[in-house]
Amino acid sequence: MSDPLRVALVVEGPTDHIVIDAAMRAMLGNRRFILTPLQPEGSLAFGPLGGGWGGVYRWCVQQARDGGGRLSLNRMLDRFDLLIVHVDADVADDTYAAANITPRPADLPLPCARPCPPAAESTNPLRAVVLSWCGEPAPPERILFCVPSKSMEAWVVASLFPNDAAVMSRTVPFECYPTPESRLGQQPKNVRFAKRQPDYRARSLHLRTEWPRIAAPGGLEEANRFRLEFLAAV
Repeated sequence: MSDPLRVALVVEGPTDHIVIDAAMRAMLGNRRFILTPLQPEGSLAFGPLGGGWGGVYRWCVQQARDGGGRLSLNRMLDRFDLLIVHVDADVADDTYAAANITPRPADLPLPCARPCPPAAESTNPLRAVVLSWCGEPAPPERILFCVPSKSMEAWVVASLFPNDAAVMSRTVPFECYPTPESRLGQQPKNVRFAKRQPDYRARSLHLRTEWPRIAAPGGLEEANRFRLEFLAAV
């Protein structure tokens, strides 16, 4: 029996971990894997570096520093086959000050959002921004970015509520919908839920089952991109 795939995970928050885990299970099938959360870390709700994309920023900067200026040279990564770094695409609309961050000279500027659609018009420059946090001029091997547009909740809503009005809209593509999380509370009372870990865990199998649909060509572009890049990496 082959050794399990060792994947490290850096995400904005714990619910993002649950969604990525479900997607990985769908893509890997019976292949064994070990998913290790690095950020947020430990039993603290948001880890010592804080939550949200600010926590991701601080983790990347710290680990790049420990790698002599580049995340890919950090020996910590030797313990893993793959590192997934997640930020939501709406970070492209944000400022460093919003996360109480004083950017370094090497950090590419925020905001970097461009008109949507397509989602990639904002996710591409945002990926470059995250690379600058990592001290990397180009995407390194074994480091994979996950950038749902506009947030991870777009994947959740599209998976669990495919007939939602915002998902079905012909006016604004759902990956351009500014607040997908708000759609969770707009569902019928008997199926609506909040962005809480227990609620996400209870729906993890459903998320796993629906992943092939939302990540297929013609589905959500950034989900499809993550699928293709993940499968190429493993």
